[in-house]
Amino acid sequence: MIIKTTKDIPASEITDPLIFKERRKIIKAMLATVFSGVGIAPALANNHNPAWATLPKSDFSTDLLTPTPAELIKNYTNYYEFAFNKQDSTSLAQKLRTDPWSIEISGEVEKPGNYYLEDILRQQTLQEHIYRFRCVEAWSMVVPWVGFSLGNLLKTVKPLSTANFVKFTAVHQPEIMPRQHNNAMLEWPYVEGLRIDEAMHPLTILAVGMYGDVLPKQNGAPLRLVVPWKYGFKSIKAIVKIELLKRPPITSWSQFAPDEYGFYSNVNPAVAHPRWSQNSERQLGSSFFTSRRQTELFNGYGEQVASLYRDMDLRHFF
Repeated sequence: MIIKTTKDIPASEITDPLIFKERRKIIKAMLATVFSGVGIAPALANNHNPAWATLPKSDFSTDLLTPTPAELIKNYTNYYEFAFNKQDSTSLAQKLRTDPWSIEISGEVEKPGNYYLEDILRQQTLQEHIYRFRCVEAWSMVVPWVGFSLGNLLKTVKPLSTANFVKFTAVHQPEIMPRQHNNAMLEWPYVEGLRIDEAMHPLTILAVGMYGDVLPKQNGAPLRLVVPWKYGFKSIKAIVKIELLKRPPITSWSQFAPDEYGFYSNVNPAVAHPRWSQNSERQLGSSFFTSRRQTELFNGYGEQVASLYRDMDLRHFF
């Protein structure tokens, strides 16, 4: 059935606000309805204005940020359902059908069901979350996401005491996504997972936008997960299903290469990928002469999340 319903980041590390491809007016109209009266001003008259003129910042955000080149981020995204390179996904993703959109929530919860995205948004408070983003490929950026707490959403469906893990499933549109159509590399659709305490942590968000505007399709529209202390492949794009489980799910990359991609995938400079070091990272937009940034444990969010892994061997549980 369908139920309607910190640590400061240095100024040199943020990605430039990007003028992304405009979304359909119906989406902006929906957002205007959802957020009218709470200080958010969607721009319907001028297509070059962002969807949200102002947003409250999360407690983990900072204003001390300097942009990096916008075009680099626009065309630099891993979206293997479309392409195995970082450039073609931007154009190919524009065919993705994102309206209407609903999310199935099931498993160990009191209130399972299919929820329209606009109904979910009416119950949530959007904020700007300026987070570091670290790819397992050893490059990094900082993104000002627009989103809301995943934990707050999960509370509305009332997890049972038997809910120990959260499984996320991405959209399956093989007629639009070439690599799904060809059944290339991974088992599709894409699947990721978290422990329940990771999912409920206030740093963990579901993003619907970035740079004050709606989320571009190549970056995970209309709804993606963001877990800033984990490698970027954990932040699954275009979510259509959320399941609360008793046991850990088998995730896509862990199934494909279990020796390279563990379930936890916490950013950790002391644990190398089998084919490269994770000790440092290339900041997107930096010049040839810019030194690589030294990678921090938990991507710099250790003060907030290290307690989740107390007494765990982070080399074994990588």
